[in-house]
Amino acid sequence: MHGASGTLTVMCVAGARPNFPKLKPVIAALDSRGVRTVLVHTGQHYDDRMSDVFFAELDIRQPEHMLEVGSGSHATQTAAIMTAFEPLVEAERPDVVVVVGDVNSTVACSLVAAKAGCLVAHVEAGLRSRDWAMPEEVNRVVTDRLSDYLFAPSADAVENLTAEGYRDDQVHLVGNVMIDTLLANLDRARAREGDVRSSVGIGPGTFALATLHRPSNVDDDHRLGELMNALTRISSTLPVVFPAHPRTAARLRRLEMPIPHELHVIDPLGYLDFLALQSAASVVLTDSGGVQEETTALGVPCLTLRENTERPITVTEGTNRVVGVDPDHIVAATHDVLRHGVEPRRPALWDGRAGERIADLIVDGGPALGHRRPTER
Repeated sequence: MHGASGTLTVMCVAGARPNFPKLKPVIAALDSRGVRTVLVHTGQHYDDRMSDVFFAELDIRQPEHMLEVGSGSHATQTAAIMTAFEPLVEAERPDVVVVVGDVNSTVACSLVAAKAGCLVAHVEAGLRSRDWAMPEEVNRVVTDRLSDYLFAPSADAVENLTAEGYRDDQVHLVGNVMIDTLLANLDRARAREGDVRSSVGIGPGTFALATLHRPSNVDDDHRLGELMNALTRISSTLPVVFPAHPRTAARLRRLEMPIPHELHVIDPLGYLDFLALQSAASVVLTDSGGVQEETTALGVPCLTLRENTERPITVTEGTNRVVGVDPDHIVAATHDVLRHGVEPRRPALWDGRAGERIADLIVDGGPALGHRRPTER
């Protein structure tokens, strides 16, 4: 069972900013094992600051295929990805299609691959928020259902998949690929801290780092206003650096909200610069799942500005606390963390070798290779 080249062919799909550091260790490990890898960038995030910088900083080769689907509604974007991806699958005939995370590219490419008879490998399988109002939750559940290999980052994800009835030979606890990339680049990032601080206008000493991008937080004017109120109040105690996602920045411009001097709203940062600030921050406030994981690996306190998380392992075995979206609760939690700190903890297998485990499982094949054979072409 091999692709058009006669060797094992694995197609790896990136669509959005968080996908790139997750794919890097998987591609590197597959390449080192002699696997033919084909990298596809769907272009779901098409701003240079949101994608291209990751390829440059992480030394990821240029994709063999760029789909350039751009933005749109969930249905429009998902359909565009599927339409563009289907001919690539037919032409390349991959044995395995690797998808990561929970964005529209993930579920769209999984559906095309499964219907084409390819094996589907989902990196970050089994994560659940149990909040069906989140589009990402729908993407996660559907992608897992379509997948042959379910690569779980943590024990709670394995428990979710087992409870949902997946076969033991599908589910593999491999660790967290995001942490592979973080550990590989941490020293480089920390060496940039001084320059990054200077560029964003904060001097030595404590500061908070904030990110917001979830539609439930930034697409509702009232909610966004309350969250900005919380950040403003926190900035009266210590500087807050807020790299604004393009959608968030557009909303802020429309609202014409006054921004105090100590709340530094800046353009999105590259991977290394953002990692430098995360590593040095006294506290991170975020609605990002990836940032919850990274702060746990770094031992930095994290406050999640949501009512739930699909990464509860960062709460039970990490440095994260889910504090909701009420400004008073957010401010109080921030002051509590600044006074008392948190105990640094890191989940099992978040050790920098998740990509190697994934590559070994794909190369070795195992029961999944007989689960769904490719259709005749």
